[in-house]
Amino acid sequence: MGEVSLVDVSKRFSLHVDGHVQTVRALDKVTFTVRDGEIVALIGPSGCGKTTALRIAMGLETASAGKVTVDGREVRGCGFDRGMVFQFAELLPWLTAIQNVMFGLEMKGVRGKELRDTATRYLELVGLKDSINRRPHQLSGGMKQRVGIARALAVDPKVMLMDEPFGALDAQTRETMQAELLDLQARTRKTILFVTHDLDEAVLIADRIVVMRDGKVQEVMEVPLARPRGDLGLVRGMPAFAEIRYRVWQALHAPATVLH
Repeated sequence: MGEVSLVDVSKRFSLHVDGHVQTVRALDKVTFTVRDGEIVALIGPSGCGKTTALRIAMGLETASAGKVTVDGREVRGCGFDRGMVFQFAELLPWLTAIQNVMFGLEMKGVRGKELRDTATRYLELVGLKDSINRRPHQLSGGMKQRVGIARALAVDPKVMLMDEPFGALDAQTRETMQAELLDLQARTRKTILFVTHDLDEAVLIADRIVVMRDGKVQEVMEVPLARPRGDLGLVRGMPAFAEIRYRVWQALHAPATVLH
């Protein structure tokens, strides 16, 4: 199982400005659930709180109120039941691709032959069988992100948390990675919470979309596109794609409301 739930999650920051303390509200009673084996996209304008919500789900930040649970167990810091993929791969530059993946496994306590075999298997899974001994400077942007995905998957998390992982890639590489992510999820059945600011990407990848505005959930909507989605170029031309994309656009531009 890999269900993750956010229940009334709020986050406040205190800032010192011109000698005064100001409280900034990053999240305000955010509630939604990502069901086991589902892909949910968090979308909204910059500063709406989507990355903060993701970091709280990972345990990298602490909520001011509310709670996050994975399969009913409250999140109290980082854990191997969750894997994080960042916008930039954040690979250790002095290590090879396989050593970067092995690093996370070593943190989990994997040793011996299993360590290298597991890292190799996941690099093969993301299509890097012939690049396992390359260092980050020898990899393209897309290849670096594949290493980051392999590193997160290798510890066998219940939930994958992805923070705009394709945002820094060129358009063609981004489209390739979107298709590869869908294929990878179909094979692994991992639960994925995916942050993006791209309308098309949210509709192409997600089963449901959580629209956020000003630290709040504005709307949650189903994506009526069956899986497997096949050729994403053809999916973009479907009337259902255009319809749900327009609905998301409307939610992003409508007067802010709070979902109860």
